[in-house]
Amino acid sequence: MMHQNLPTASHTTPREPPIGLMALGTAVSIACIYLSQPILSLLASVLNGSVREMGSITTVTQIGFAAGIVFLVPLGDVLPKKRLIFVKLVLLAVTLVLTGLAPSIRVLSICSLGIGLFATAAQDFVPLAAELSRAENRGRAIGTVMGGLLLGILGSRVLSGVLADWGGWRAPFFATSVLVFLVAVLVWRRVPSVEQRHVSSYPALLRSMAALISAHPLLSLSTIGQGFLGFTFSAFWTMLSFHLSAPPFNLGPSQIGAFALAGFAGAGIAPVAGRLSDRHGPLFSIRWGLGLVALSFASMLVFPGSLLALAAAAVVFDLGVQMAMVSHQTVIYSLEPSARSRLNAVYIGGLFAFFALGSFTAGLAYSFARWNGVVVLCLASCALAAVAHVALTRRWHR
Repeated sequence: MMHQNLPTASHTTPREPPIGLMALGTAVSIACIYLSQPILSLLASVLNGSVREMGSITTVTQIGFAAGIVFLVPLGDVLPKKRLIFVKLVLLAVTLVLTGLAPSIRVLSICSLGIGLFATAAQDFVPLAAELSRAENRGRAIGTVMGGLLLGILGSRVLSGVLADWGGWRAPFFATSVLVFLVAVLVWRRVPSVEQRHVSSYPALLRSMAALISAHPLLSLSTIGQGFLGFTFSAFWTMLSFHLSAPPFNLGPSQIGAFALAGFAGAGIAPVAGRLSDRHGPLFSIRWGLGLVALSFASMLVFPGSLLALAAAAVVFDLGVQMAMVSHQTVIYSLEPSARSRLNAVYIGGLFAFFALGSFTAGLAYSFARWNGVVVLCLASCALAAVAHVALTRRWHR
């Protein structure tokens, strides 16, 4: 059977791991891949790039993240996660410095690929939290760490916009590199080290991911369902900078970055979503999440020129995405405990493939039909997510 050659964790770790610090590590790591989004319009003017070229910066970063998820995160099943996280964070700090020194769009794109690759440290924290938590508290632990992830995504936009206004477009990358290094030191000192048994070669580890997909249809259905919601998330935030910098809003970089504050309510729902998943089952929260996302985009069509309505929709939208995200992860982490890093690699790798597709497609939609084109595209993706959820529900009850 597949699990006979899979690594298992030792049981020498503390009973109460520092979940808060792990949430912080997730936040700082994931923040790095979103630093460019609120300043895309500024980058376009400084580096003489088009909307499509600027959208490609986001796409390349997400491709790097997806590649890191597939090829690096599975190592957490055979290597100590603490060591893996520390190395990634140090390399991420170095790459951020190089990004701040980039002289052109081409070099910026190459560095963005590296940022995505090493920012996958964020997803090493998630299976570690699940691994160290008791079964009855696993949803809550995952929700807390994922709350850190959303805080990082949204906080990076605020930080990037403010720093860009203060010190130019390079400042966000330099400042964040210092923060990443400091977090790496904290992780090395305080995060528990979970030793893994080295019983599988790296090629065999990667091959086993395909076996996991074949053995667990719920993994594929969860990845596809959340992937379509991730598509809307990426499309919305990638094009929002151009939408808010244009009439009738005409906002600057710091104002656009501050707009992300509207989504901070989503971070608070993550632990709640985890508890709801523990209490009512994950399908309950997924259904609510889908409904909230669809409602938010429908409201954007009804109130196209209202900044207040757009901010309210962002709150509801992020709540919905986060609820579904945590609940889908609760599903996959229950499938095969000894393979949580690889299960997470399949799930998040697939999700960021959808993210990359969302940012690329949104650029095309915005070029042809402006903001309404992006909103209609996102509503279509919501419909496909609902179809995937129906299939997941049927499989779950078999």
